[in-house]
Amino acid sequence: MSTPGDDWRPRATRARLVQRAALLARAREFFAARGVLEVDTPLVVNTPVTDVHIHSASVQLAAVTLAQRTPPPHYLHTSPEYAMKRLLAAGSGDIYQICHVVRGFECSRLHNPEFTLIEWYRLGATLEALMQEVEALVRSLLGDAATGRAGERLSYREAFSRELGLDPLTASVAQLADAAQPLGFRADAHTTRDTWLELLMANRIGPRLGANALTFVYGYPASQAALARLDARDPGTALRFELYCDGIELANGFHELAAAAEQRARFERDNAERRRRGLPVAAPDERLLAALEAGLPDCAGVALGFDRTLMLASGAGEIEEVLAFPTRRA
Repeated sequence: MSTPGDDWRPRATRARLVQRAALLARAREFFAARGVLEVDTPLVVNTPVTDVHIHSASVQLAAVTLAQRTPPPHYLHTSPEYAMKRLLAAGSGDIYQICHVVRGFECSRLHNPEFTLIEWYRLGATLEALMQEVEALVRSLLGDAATGRAGERLSYREAFSRELGLDPLTASVAQLADAAQPLGFRADAHTTRDTWLELLMANRIGPRLGANALTFVYGYPASQAALARLDARDPGTALRFELYCDGIELANGFHELAAAAEQRARFERDNAERRRRGLPVAAPDERLLAALEAGLPDCAGVALGFDRTLMLASGAGEIEEVLAFPTRRA
């Protein structure tokens, strides 16, 4: 805990700042060797995300013209995904970006409201091919911390079955609620089936995954597809994966949804749930939808939490130890 007299100092040591710089350089070398183009998209955007679990930070900018007495709202991006998909639709080819993003209400041992993502998209890639590339990058970034770690693939159903003895796609809400009892969570009018599933994954299953391994969990329920396609072979699941290492979620990847009408419908469902929960409604990003209409090439994409990966590589116990100035000292 810092005191008023010393909280001007960086939280990360110089050794960790040196390691941070080295890993960023290593990541850029990784993509350069594979011919993936580095891009840079805006931090300040016109549209927030609709996802009920992600909270966009708003910013107040000066009026663009004298006629604008009330400046239009702007937001800090929570991911560069929408802008990068617009680049893909415009013919960019394979791209990646290393950038800061901001998400409200995120503060814990593993969370800082502002953090660094490495996000990339590969044209024509299968989800398995992308998992292989994610594993290669993470092993490169972890260095010695990856030595002896196995690579593991588990379906979402297998993860629930192994850790809790439940089938998440067929278990009753009562069974899910019973499994969550040790967490002391109290249901309310906003508690849904997905609430229970997400609570169990975040608190009972995820922390047990990736012990001495890089564990990919794939085949999430269709209701948690976000911006991923549904699996044509199993429409009840989405073509989505997450990566866990030592109980820490590092990455979230999709075989990207390219259908504008379906994406609009998902935005509308998000907003219906936002209304039900009393959260602000977020207008859909019409530029993203227009890009999908124009034609998003078949691709798979992933976002990797760089700071968490650096935590594991450096042996840090919390995210603040790898940040120069966490938000509370910014």
